[in-house]
Amino acid sequence: MCERFSLALVSVLATVAIATIAPAHAAELLRIASINACTDQLLLALADPDQILGLGPYSRDATRSWSAAAAHRYPRLSGEAEDVLVLKPDVVVAGSFTKRATRELLKEQGEKVVTFDVAHSLDEVKRQIRKMGEVTQHPDRAETYIARIDAALARTRQFVAKRRYRVLSISRRGWVSGSRSLMSSLLAETGLINAAGELGLKFGGFASLEAIVKLQPDFIVVSNDSEFAEDEGRAFLLHPALEHFYPPSKRLVVPERLTVCGGPMVADALDRIVSEITRAEREAGTTAATH
Repeated sequence: MCERFSLALVSVLATVAIATIAPAHAAELLRIASINACTDQLLLALADPDQILGLGPYSRDATRSWSAAAAHRYPRLSGEAEDVLVLKPDVVVAGSFTKRATRELLKEQGEKVVTFDVAHSLDEVKRQIRKMGEVTQHPDRAETYIARIDAALARTRQFVAKRRYRVLSISRRGWVSGSRSLMSSLLAETGLINAAGELGLKFGGFASLEAIVKLQPDFIVVSNDSEFAEDEGRAFLLHPALEHFYPPSKRLVVPERLTVCGGPMVADALDRIVSEITRAEREAGTTAATH
């Protein structure tokens, strides 16, 4: 009887101890507000839900945000200082392109502001993931995401090694991505050849329709496959000449939300490159067989 009572008492005390420790640990975690689309996504990936006080104005934009669906669970902030100050966060995370006046005002009001630069390469992506891992106090999660990116890169390199395609990344109005872009970095890291250099656009720039057609890359990389031109910028990619020389079997569609920011979504971008090349090769084979 006495022994059973002692065991029961020990069990109760252990339960109380765990219950006491858990809230204390939770209370120690920093409460964070984000006012930038890229820091929104890093924060959603790495923080505990209770740590997130609010996200930036574009956090729910499914076109540009990999984690738009998850963002709906949190308050959407204006991106200005006023509503952030009401929340009284422990840390505010922002981008280097977030208005300087906003960041300075937050600092003047005693807020700790951590600024993240734009990621132009895989190394910079990894640094940003680790940086947010430190801010959120979850460095283990950061390393898990980095390992996932490394695994995706290894798969993509193995796949591309037998192909060595020349590709050209084109966006609105004929903008060609140069070496200082995340997309170009991904292409180079995987072993694909970025044909932008052949146009003399090492750092990016606008290319004419004639120059793109004359270049004849194996594939062009675009952010969507919609047949609707909502404006003149999008209409460039739907020009009859481009559609003739670069039909779906010569277009790799990598959504903007996978490359506009540096973060865990880069692993999905790498896998997408593989799946798109596989699709394009299959469609090209089918087209050839019918002619």
